[in-house]
Amino acid sequence: MADLRNARLSTGSLVNVTVEGERIRAVGGDLPTAHDAFDCRGRLLLPAFIDTHVHLDKVLIRDELREHDGTLAGAIGAIQERKRAYTVDDVRRRARSVIEASVILGTTRLRSHVDVDTIGGLVPLEGVLAAARDCASIADVEAIAFPQEGIVRDPGTAALLRAALEAGAQVVGGMPHWELDEPAQREHVRICFELAERFDRPLDMHVDETDDGAMRTLEMVADEALRRGWKGRVTAGHVCSLAAADDDYSARVIDKCARAEMTIVSNPVTNLVIQGRGDRGLIRRGLTRVAELRAAGVNVCFGQDCVKDGFYPFGRGDMLEVALISAHAAYLATHEELAFALAAITENAAQSWNLDDYGIRPGARADLVLVDAPSWEEALRLQSPRSKVWTRGRPVAETEVSSRLL
Repeated sequence: MADLRNARLSTGSLVNVTVEGERIRAVGGDLPTAHDAFDCRGRLLLPAFIDTHVHLDKVLIRDELREHDGTLAGAIGAIQERKRAYTVDDVRRRARSVIEASVILGTTRLRSHVDVDTIGGLVPLEGVLAAARDCASIADVEAIAFPQEGIVRDPGTAALLRAALEAGAQVVGGMPHWELDEPAQREHVRICFELAERFDRPLDMHVDETDDGAMRTLEMVADEALRRGWKGRVTAGHVCSLAAADDDYSARVIDKCARAEMTIVSNPVTNLVIQGRGDRGLIRRGLTRVAELRAAGVNVCFGQDCVKDGFYPFGRGDMLEVALISAHAAYLATHEELAFALAAITENAAQSWNLDDYGIRPGARADLVLVDAPSWEEALRLQSPRSKVWTRGRPVAETEVSSRLL
């Protein structure tokens, strides 16, 4: 990779970036006059985006599904029929397509939930792992063993989760609120944490993706993390019910999440479409308490979640689009809040992955995206093209757009 000249950072600073192999060696300072360098021409240079919540096994199946009522349960039921027909090559092809599209749009790391259950067995995982190998030169893909159909309510899934982790899944998933009663939810949480401890893996669980403000599995997860000392290794996705819960519970569980050093991944692009389907008048939209979580010091990220599947008919692996929609949903409008929208798809996501070599700084891996905009706020507003993308110091994608009035 050539060094970069005249790059604009999100702070507004204009810098040169020296790259050596896969790493950034220096930021700032002069480059030799005759030095081979790529001129960024004052455009915005960011660390490549991270999508920390996506479902690559389900992408691009929307047109093959029967219509349903638009709810979470309706989508799960519709997808079950398609899941029975999955093949490894089918999943691999669809997942690879979205990984490649994501890279072109500036994302070089993706963490994918992958269904592991008695319907599809390990076929979805095998397909996603194959796509990850196909794309290893342009992106890092982590697979989460995700019990979409439950564990207690889907006998045999616990054994399949163990097999998935042995087969290469890097993260333990879960979905405790999908169990039928509180004892089963607690058992679900216990099984997930025992697998995490046994395999020494982080957890990334779907938690309380429901309108029901009385749902309490987030507290179960936070309590278990604190009890086991599993700090900084637990992520909870969605957490929609927290917005409908009473303030006393919300304050209590948010404090526990902070003490457990948990990450919360909100997925507004999907939950705005799914949640509140039964409401009339004032409609709940599925967004968790982003402001309160941030104020308590909880690490908060945004994810794409779905790409043209049974849950969400849109999506294209574009984290800049995700940040814009999330900013609308979460009332992010001040300069500080818009800076958080960037962090939610970059440095906060890197924190959830426990990465120590991320960013634009000496020693960081040179995963970078050049955005055709003069600033982060303008990039967000205009949804600017990603001019060039680098992975491990190597250019892997570029986009050229030309428009003019006639």
